[in-house]
Amino acid sequence: MKKEYVSYLKEVSEFIPKDRIYTDELRLLAWGTDAGFYRMIPQVVIRSSSEEEVSRLMALAHKYSLPVTFRAAGTSLSGQSISDSVLIVAGKNWEKYTISPDAKTITMQPGLIGERVNQILKPLGRKFAPDPASVKSAMVGGIVMNNASGMNCGTHANSDKVMLSARLVLADGTILDTGDEKSRSDFRRTHPQFITRIEEIRDKVRADEELSSRIRKKYSIKNVTGLNILPFISQDDPFDIIAHLMVGSEGTLAFLSEITMATGHDYPYSASAMLYFKDMREACRAVVAMKHGPVFGAEMLDNKSLVSVNDTTGEGLTAVLTETKADTPEELQANIDAIKKILSSFETYIPVYFTDKPEEYSKYWAIRSGIFPSVGGTRKLGTTVLIEDVAFHIEDLPDATVELQAMLAEHGYDEACIYGHALEGNYHFIISQSFDTPEQVKRYKDLMEDVKTLVVDKYDGSLKAEHGTGRNMAPFVKYEWGEKAYEVMKEVKSLFDPESLLNPGVIFNDDPECYIKGFKPMPLTNVHVDRCIECGFCEVNCLTCGFTLSSRQRIVIQREISRLKSLPDQQERLDTLKKQYKYLGNATCAGDGLCSMSCPMGINVGDLTHDIRQEELPAGSLGYKIGDYAANHFAGIKSSLRPVLYLANVAHSMLGSGMMTSVAKGLHSAGMPLWTTAMPKPFRLHKIEQKEEPLKVVYFPSCINQTMGTAKNSPDTTPLVEKTVQLLQKAGYEVIFPEKMDSLCCGTIWESKGMMDIADRKSAELETALYKASEQGRYPVLCDQSPCLHRMREVMTKVKLYEPAEFIYTFLRERLEFTPIDTPVSIHVTCSMRRMNLGNTIIDLARLCSRNVFVPEEVGCCGFAGDRGFTHPEVNSYALRKLKPQLIKEGIEVGYSNSRTCEIGLTTNAGIPYVSIIYLVDQCTKPKNRTL
Repeated sequence: MKKEYVSYLKEVSEFIPKDRIYTDELRLLAWGTDAGFYRMIPQVVIRSSSEEEVSRLMALAHKYSLPVTFRAAGTSLSGQSISDSVLIVAGKNWEKYTISPDAKTITMQPGLIGERVNQILKPLGRKFAPDPASVKSAMVGGIVMNNASGMNCGTHANSDKVMLSARLVLADGTILDTGDEKSRSDFRRTHPQFITRIEEIRDKVRADEELSSRIRKKYSIKNVTGLNILPFISQDDPFDIIAHLMVGSEGTLAFLSEITMATGHDYPYSASAMLYFKDMREACRAVVAMKHGPVFGAEMLDNKSLVSVNDTTGEGLTAVLTETKADTPEELQANIDAIKKILSSFETYIPVYFTDKPEEYSKYWAIRSGIFPSVGGTRKLGTTVLIEDVAFHIEDLPDATVELQAMLAEHGYDEACIYGHALEGNYHFIISQSFDTPEQVKRYKDLMEDVKTLVVDKYDGSLKAEHGTGRNMAPFVKYEWGEKAYEVMKEVKSLFDPESLLNPGVIFNDDPECYIKGFKPMPLTNVHVDRCIECGFCEVNCLTCGFTLSSRQRIVIQREISRLKSLPDQQERLDTLKKQYKYLGNATCAGDGLCSMSCPMGINVGDLTHDIRQEELPAGSLGYKIGDYAANHFAGIKSSLRPVLYLANVAHSMLGSGMMTSVAKGLHSAGMPLWTTAMPKPFRLHKIEQKEEPLKVVYFPSCINQTMGTAKNSPDTTPLVEKTVQLLQKAGYEVIFPEKMDSLCCGTIWESKGMMDIADRKSAELETALYKASEQGRYPVLCDQSPCLHRMREVMTKVKLYEPAEFIYTFLRERLEFTPIDTPVSIHVTCSMRRMNLGNTIIDLARLCSRNVFVPEEVGCCGFAGDRGFTHPEVNSYALRKLKPQLIKEGIEVGYSNSRTCEIGLTTNAGIPYVSIIYLVDQCTKPKNRTL
């Protein structure tokens, strides 16, 4: 590392904790990757947490002349959030917001995810106006700084149009709030020449009618090529100009620490139609016609796009996904009728059908949002996927689209697809290829030259409509805009960043071939993840994102490890990455699979983790032998745990919670699993008296519930197995237990360790026992632990399997009389429930029991992950960091879930007891039309 970086780090470490400064090989590589197709490895990565920190970081960077790049979610596609110098991350620590009393404005920090903003605003009838397809993963900072737009916002509601003010940290560390009068006044006093220069540029631009006219025309369609110079025409006040110059600046001018934006009206009624046309030109003509109707969005999907998402409507079709919105059902129907009238002169492959049912049209839009990753997933494995982003004036759409399609074919990109915001003349086209040879690089270069000619020379469109300039289009900014406009951009850059230290190479790059250099390698590594394009959509559901590594970053590292294995001179680096991955990548991965739920291709990084663990525990190794022994002597292993729980409970009673906790922490630091006050007493199932009933259910209590009773602070002292039997009997069911239950297990324990063959063997044993107990599948089977039930469903086919909430809601609801309580209760939806699409079931069941049901926000997987909550409790703590404040605010004193291990972690971190949903149902019900 160069001495200037050493000096910089020495001063930085004086005010930023070491656990937020990364200089290790693994995390530098992980953060050197974003959703784009370039890679740069930073020298330093710093996870910032405050404006004051960023101010000092930038002042020090200025002192040592070190380039700085900012990053939020890293979903940008054009190479604008990567660095080979200092990378400052503004993500998980930047999530604060305030809403005005009338909800017409919202002030946000840059780390809020766009979809989260929509969730916050929806109850108030408002929405976040910018709507990129990545809104469920992209953060506000990136959305604004790229001027990312999407399906409905067009040019009328993008970040530039709805921005009101911004707080900035300038290159010299100065903080400016353009919405605060004192800050403006102070800035005028300390930076008078800055304000004067802004006013001079403004006046010069306005005095040049040709340039002003050029700017107006260029921004009449979507355009993010270069810096946003529209503010010199659209804004008068110099501070408003400064704020709006941030939009689309991609971190090249300043750091955006906070932004105030106008919220949009959230129409309560919506309808969508998937329109199919036999001909692309005809589809484009229909879009042009609809531009003048009550259409909010019209998304083009060419045939290759449809094929990528397995649309089977017909061969060779082009689709246009169309949407309209209204405030009343009557207005919505009037809009639909008006659109149908416009379309009556066009031939569609199937009749025009609009649906106003969310469960139907949400599927259309999910398909549209997932086109880029889905197409990327169908590429030839090992190739790089690239997405370009152009815009035409709407009247040129039919001819330009057909020509673009022909151009891609002419260059040999037979698998390329075209899709996007046709109503705004904005298209994306996706191609995939390798860059291993000069010929392959030249093919891409030749294509881009022809794209430039088509878009700029022939149609005067935008080479970048919404994805940002980045490194990808930096060499073409001047070509698209012309000399005078480009000089204005350079003047702005020089004013804000005189040393060119902020995100160098992005927007302004002196290398005319920078766009064909530094491509990201995509080697094959594991069959479960090879289709990944590193878009980052998974990270919103990854519980360790921002703690150790995210699901995307785990794939990045494993790809690099695979690449290095074939390079003899890189063995030292290979060994370093493998060593560092053990904790950051392997040990702290919960393997919960929630990442697959936000991945358009369903990639589950938990599968990768299990494979890695399997490689580390080959048959014959000591670890494998221990696992095999445990499987063969499972009843004895469980029995041996009961005395341990008993002794811990006695010690807890004698020492008290405070002393016992201190002792437990000390033992954990020495390598022992962590004990907490949420740990239960031991339990052993004894014979349960019951009478024969016509309704029968096979009940398999999970291993942990066969072993563990209740904790000291549990609201009910009855062990779960006994409580479950009581509830089933209350509803008129006879309970059947499988034979030799003590030795049975679903196999999840071994699966989580990577011992897949042992896991499958235990699953097979259990299925055989359940099949016999259920009289060859005649009776339903209930398991009281949702993670166990999830695995059982994945590997078992002979029996009908249910988890508690699902069984109760399906079979017991009509046999019990519910008397809801007023006590507020919290519900935790486990990751396995989410993956089984049963999240709403447990919530609906809770609402039958309580009039005040609270589901905490931004709490996904709890991170306990079976036994990892004992061995790596820091993961559990991080995953639940947002839980306790919400429970305190809502005044909640008890929570419910359906996984004993999760409940231990929840209780430990929430400060209130969490128990099975079965306890709540039992509390609130009595038999219906029956006597016990």
